[in-house]
Amino acid sequence: MPEASASAQTTLDSFSPFVERVAEPYRRTNSELDVLQVNISRRCNLACKHCHVEAGPNRTEVMSRNTLEQCLEVYRSRGFETLDITGGAPEMNPDFEWFLGEAARKDGTIIVRSNLAILQEPGYEHLPEVYAHLGATVVASLPHYSQRTMEKQRGAGSFDPVIRMLRRLNELGYGSKGGPELDLVYNPTGAFLPPDQETLEREYRQKLDADFGIAFNNLFAIANNPLGRFGNRLEQTGNLKPYMEKLIAAFNPDTVSAMMCRSQLSVGWDGTVFDCDFNQAAKLPCTAKLTIADYANDASLPLERDIRFGNHCYACCAGAGSS
Repeated sequence: MPEASASAQTTLDSFSPFVERVAEPYRRTNSELDVLQVNISRRCNLACKHCHVEAGPNRTEVMSRNTLEQCLEVYRSRGFETLDITGGAPEMNPDFEWFLGEAARKDGTIIVRSNLAILQEPGYEHLPEVYAHLGATVVASLPHYSQRTMEKQRGAGSFDPVIRMLRRLNELGYGSKGGPELDLVYNPTGAFLPPDQETLEREYRQKLDADFGIAFNNLFAIANNPLGRFGNRLEQTGNLKPYMEKLIAAFNPDTVSAMMCRSQLSVGWDGTVFDCDFNQAAKLPCTAKLTIADYANDASLPLERDIRFGNHCYACCAGAGSS
């Protein structure tokens, strides 16, 4: 673990344990899980400041074809309703398109989490049509509707490609009544909590329509998790402790029962299974320390399990929650 990460973890551990805020019934997953989340690539064409998994152009980790096949087996056979494909930029896994096509053979919901900018790079331009043909839900990161604010977070030149791709998705029927679903994700640009989600969604809808003629289905406002690149930057600038204090002060017990970890299984690029994508970043595998291969090879292994918590979990239960 890099020195900055170790220092950040020490700061996180100095606060009152999150698990003590969780009532006993919510310390386990549901008996039946709905979502299989698969992180298939740490490679990304961007290196966003808020990225908890520290994805970027120099990362090399991608899920192998064999592990992807094991994920498909578990998705098909264990009652999951949704396959949530994420990264990095999941499109940068060389087996991504194959994986997406195989997953779509099952009657269920396929989610692709995309930064959209990747879809204008050579070799990826055809993927919007593939998404539309398969009816995949696209969850697109859009930190802000203004170029200046967004590029502070994602880098110069990252705004226009995303706007062009949102328009392309609209042309393919995304965001329209009866068309495939297009959802947007807002992350704050710094060490503060997101605004009210309903208010922010109305603001996004008005501005994107007025300025660019863009329509979408839903906007999700997610608090930045104090891990990875974001957590290290907070620690280096002396903002990690104040940010954690904000998260803890905003703890909302009503969000605990709906935490994402209670209804999903999350798979890392190497097949290790986690309670959520944030636990992947925190290097906290599920309590039984199994792999997706174990679940694929033994149908008797229960999906229900005790959840591993850390103080980064305060970010999922602050305000209206991020699940």
